[in-house]
Amino acid sequence: MNNQIFTKRFMSLFSMNLAVFIVFYGLITTLPLYAIGSLGQAEDDAGLLVTIFLLSAIIVRPFSGRLLDIFGKKKMLMISLVFYLICTVLYLFNLPFHVLLVLRFFHGIWFSIITTAGGALAADIVPKNRKGAGLGYYNMSTNLGVVIGPFIGLFLIQYTTYNVLFTVMSIGVLIGGVLASTIKTNDLEVPEAIDKSFKFTFNDLFEKKALPIALIACFVGISYASILSFLSIYAEQQNLLKVASLFYIVFAASMLITRPFTGKLYDQKGSQYVIIPGFVLYILGIFCIAYTNGSSTMFLLAAVLVGIGYGALTTSLQSRAIQSTAHARSGYATATYFTLYDLGIAIGSYLLGMLAMKLNYETLYIISGLLLIATGILYISMFRMKQKRALVITRLEN
Repeated sequence: MNNQIFTKRFMSLFSMNLAVFIVFYGLITTLPLYAIGSLGQAEDDAGLLVTIFLLSAIIVRPFSGRLLDIFGKKKMLMISLVFYLICTVLYLFNLPFHVLLVLRFFHGIWFSIITTAGGALAADIVPKNRKGAGLGYYNMSTNLGVVIGPFIGLFLIQYTTYNVLFTVMSIGVLIGGVLASTIKTNDLEVPEAIDKSFKFTFNDLFEKKALPIALIACFVGISYASILSFLSIYAEQQNLLKVASLFYIVFAASMLITRPFTGKLYDQKGSQYVIIPGFVLYILGIFCIAYTNGSSTMFLLAAVLVGIGYGALTTSLQSRAIQSTAHARSGYATATYFTLYDLGIAIGSYLLGMLAMKLNYETLYIISGLLLIATGILYISMFRMKQKRALVITRLEN
C-alpha cells in the first residue's frame, strides 16, 4: 500500500488551493478598508462585502457535490478557476460599491465550487489510512493563505495602490490554475454507476452523516468572522495596524508548526484528543484579542493561541465530516461541511458587524469567545451521546 502523501498531484492541488485562499483572505482583509477609505462606506457595509461573498457560496455549495458527480471533479475545478480569475481581474476597474457587491456575489460562486472540488480531490488522493494527516497537510494550504493573503494585502495597500494588489492577486490565481491543470485524475473515478441527470434530492445537496459536525463548524465560523472581517479595523483602532500583518504571520506559523503533531495525534489517538484542546486554545486566544488594550504583546499572544486552536479545530472537524460517510460521498460531505461553515462566517460577519456598531469591538470579541465556549460544550455532549449509542449497539450485538 502506498502511504505517500506528498505526491506531485497532491502538491499541485496544494498550490492551487493556496493561491485561491491567498486571494480570498487578501481581499477579505483589505476590501473593508477599501470600502471605508476609498468608497466612503460605513463599517456595516464593509462587513456586507464578506457576507455577500459567502452568501453566494452558501447558495451554490449544496449543489456543488452533485455538480461534481455530473461533470467530474477536475472539470468543475478548472471551469471554476477560470471564472474565479475573471472575477479577480474585474476588481481592477474601480467599481462603485453596489457593483462591487454584485462582483463579490459572483466571486463567491466560483470560490464555493473550487473549494468543494479541491477538498474532494484531496480526500481521494491521500491514502485511506492517513486521512487525518493527509487532509491536515492539505488544509495547511488554507492556513498559509491566512497569513500570506492578509500580509500581501496589508503590505501592498500601505506602500502601493489597490490596483497593484488586484494585479498581484490575479497573477496568483493564474499560476494556481496552471498547476491544477496538470493533476491527473483517471485513477480517482468512483467505479459504481452515477446518475448524471439534473435532479436534486436532499441526498444530492447534503450528506446527512456529516451534518452534526458541520453544525459545530457553523458556530465556529460565526466566531471566526470576528477575526476574518473585523480584525484589521480593530487593530487600526488599537494603533496596531502595522502589527496586524505580523499577527497573521504568527497565526499561520503556529498552525504550521503544530500541524504535523496534531495530524499524528488525530490518526493515532482519535479526533477528540485534537478537537477539545483546540476549543480551549481558540477560546483563550479570542479573549486575549478582547483584552489587548493596545498591547502588541497580548495581540501576538492571541495570534499564537488562535493559530494553534483554530488550526487544530477546523482541520479535524473537516476530517471528521469526510470520514463520517462512504468514499463515494466525499464530495457531498465536503460540500455539507463548507456550506454550514460558510453560513456561520456569513451570519457572523453581518451580526457581529451590527453589534460592533452598537457596542464596541472588545465586547464583540467577548461575545465571540462565549459562543465558542457554548459550542465546545455542545460538541462534548454530542461526542458523549455518540459513545453511549455505540456502547448500546455493541451490547445488543453481543
